[in-house]
Amino acid sequence: MKSEPDVWSIDQQKKVGPKGAAWDGVRNYQAAKNLKSMKKGDQCFFYHSNIGKEIVGIVEVIKEHYPDKTDQTGRFVAVKVKFTVKLNKAITLEEIKKNKQLSHLSLIKQSRLSVMPIDSKSWKILNNMSKI
Repeated sequence: MKSEPDVWSIDQQKKVGPKGAAWDGVRNYQAAKNLKSMKKGDQCFFYHSNIGKEIVGIVEVIKEHYPDKTDQTGRFVAVKVKFTVKLNKAITLEEIKKNKQLSHLSLIKQSRLSVMPIDSKSWKILNNMSKI
């Protein structure tokens, strides 16, 4: 899940606490489809886009998709996520691109997509890169 840190950062997500916050404002149909596939308990990487361009933490889905209150058309959804952990070592986009085992990730192939799936093998590789 990608967010510009000057709009919504990992520190803001942490500050909200266990009640979590809505992940809303997604207006791309493919990203919205990815939100709809998320299940309660799913773990998600939190990526700072534009400023930093790095994975900085992990959040957990605490409420599955529901109508996005910021969408006047009624076509898009939101999920609710809570802070889990801030990475000791952020993983930069540059580091991700250098790892050939991660070359298939949407983060590289579809860089403008704000919500994207990740396979379990890549999840483990990224966790190792962050020293979790």
